Amino acid sequence: MSLYERLADLPLSVASVDYERRERETTKFTRATTVVSLSGPEGAVGRGEDVTYDADRHPIPDAFDLAGEYTLDSFSVAMADRDLFLDGAVDDDHFHHYRRWAFESAALDLALRQNDTHLGAELGREYDPVRFVTSPPLGDPPTAGPVRRWTNRDPDLEFKLDVDDGWTDDLVADLAGAGVRVVDFKAHYEDSEVAGSVDPDRYLRVAEAFPDAILEDPAWTDGTAAALDDARDRVSWDYPITDVGSVRELPFEPSWLNVKPSRFGSVSSLLETVEYCAERGVRMYGGGQFELDVGRRQLHLLASLFYPDSPNDVAPSAYNDPDPPEQLPGSPLSVGEVRGFR
Repeated sequence: MSLYERLADLPLSVASVDYERRERETTKFTRATTVVSLSGPEGAVGRGEDVTYDADRHPIPDAFDLAGEYTLDSFSVAMADRDLFLDGAVDDDHFHHYRRWAFESAALDLALRQNDTHLGAELGREYDPVRFVTSPPLGDPPTAGPVRRWTNRDPDLEFKLDVDDGWTDDLVADLAGAGVRVVDFKAHYEDSEVAGSVDPDRYLRVAEAFPDAILEDPAWTDGTAAALDDARDRVSWDYPITDVGSVRELPFEPSWLNVKPSRFGSVSSLLETVEYCAERGVRMYGGGQFELDVGRRQLHLLASLFYPDSPNDVAPSAYNDPDPPEQLPGSPLSVGEVRGFR
């Protein structure tokens, strides 16, 4: 029985749906999300989080009548047929997945709670403490200062860093040996404010300076392929990954993948991809989308079940605060008591 088949027939009863906007300043931008709450007739509530990157899309319009009796799978089918933005006008196809994931993760949470169980129990897996990294912005121009400030607070903290064209040889030298576990080239984003480096020479210098780091989302051209030839077993992908088909379409079978649940849209697509990778020995690590609420805790839970020892970019939300508190949980992170899907 597949992972999803263990969950697909879980019954759930929806009486109402509510939406709550969340907003918070982060080190990179003002983040807005929507918490979706599905309530059952007996008082149980399942929650998910819409991470659509458009503040004007939050909160979600209160226009969906979802009351009814479902299985988890029939609820997923119902969501697949809906225009979740009402007018169909979105700037990014990923946004459809983000919003659908909010509803589907809320439905999974509700179904598990109404059946007095939790995700690990249904999947037959244990919860392990989650190793995490944090990803501070390095500034413009980038410097190693933000990393040093964090390591002064916690010498054991590890990092995922975004590479851009401002990375000089001196910066690379300053960061070598600083606990960098993932470097993200961000070469697949169309937004110029997010897009990173496509320079083969920089790829080679970074790969050599961080011999143990995962190399995420490089552009894949003749030049970059040659630069990363000796490090191909460390190349990973994030932005293009939305289902098993997208994994098969990569330039080569990867050794690593960044699993961001909201990119998949549905519970079935996420679990099918996790299973596909596990069967082929593709190592996974979790990634986040600046979640502000329940979505972050759900990332921790999934990492705990499937890839707890990887360099998961799922640090608690306070790590993204412009002025983070003095007392922060360290890595590895215990998921604590679990009910439903949180």
